Amino acid sequence: MTAPLPISGFADEIADDLDDQLATLESLDISHLDLRGVWNENALDLSADRLDALEATLAERGFAVTSIGSPIGKIGVEDDFDPHLERLERALELANRFDTDRVRVFSYYIPDGDDPADHREEVLRRTRTAVEKAESAGVTLVLENEKDIYGDTPGRMRDLLTTIDSPHLRAVFDPANYLEIGVRPYPDALLQVVEYVDQVHVKDAEFGERGEIRPAGEGDGRIGETVAALHERGFDGPLSLEPHLAFAGSAYGYSGPEGFEAAAGALKDELDEAGVEYE
Repeated sequence: MTAPLPISGFADEIADDLDDQLATLESLDISHLDLRGVWNENALDLSADRLDALEATLAERGFAVTSIGSPIGKIGVEDDFDPHLERLERALELANRFDTDRVRVFSYYIPDGDDPADHREEVLRRTRTAVEKAESAGVTLVLENEKDIYGDTPGRMRDLLTTIDSPHLRAVFDPANYLEIGVRPYPDALLQVVEYVDQVHVKDAEFGERGEIRPAGEGDGRIGETVAALHERGFDGPLSLEPHLAFAGSAYGYSGPEGFEAAAGALKDELDEAGVEYE
């Protein structure tokens, strides 16, 4: 029998302050979080003292880290790669420190007007190099289908996953990102990547419309059906709330406490309707 699915979330969508983030999660009975930003800094940039305080607070209040929500791969494919690789090493260190085996990554922006196929080999080279480092660290890179990035389509996402063919590279499934580029996430995109999905980012949108992110069930994402289909296949990964209800930027989004609460309630409604157990 498949275990209940853990609900998590990008806590920096709630607030900058750690106590405010955790208070809202506690009020929603959510005990997991995706670590991206806290105290108005990216987690990769926190000082040693702040990392100590973060680690102690999460342990004291009983929170588990689902993933390190890193920005790795969210640069141009022609940008200098070596400094970015150092950032990846930092993200892998944090994953081990906070006892998670996931680091979220991306697959590089392609110059406007270029054919993505012309950059395939460089994307593969960079991703292979990152995966090799993840393998050495015992961490899995989860590749997000961010819009306007090389792997924004399910076809290119599948190509990356199958060509590299490593258990340390898996997929984040983000329905809203697919919808914003005019791809139906369920069933069209899911059928192409289903065996690689290790995490779902929960936000919704209308098909082909950009810039208006919605709670689960208020767009065309069919999130309840998507999660039910994954669950039936044995998927036991996290459902990570990334609502983007107040602001959706290139580096992060913001929803505020009320928006995050609304997004969590909408997700639970979708899961209840689909008959999927969660915790």
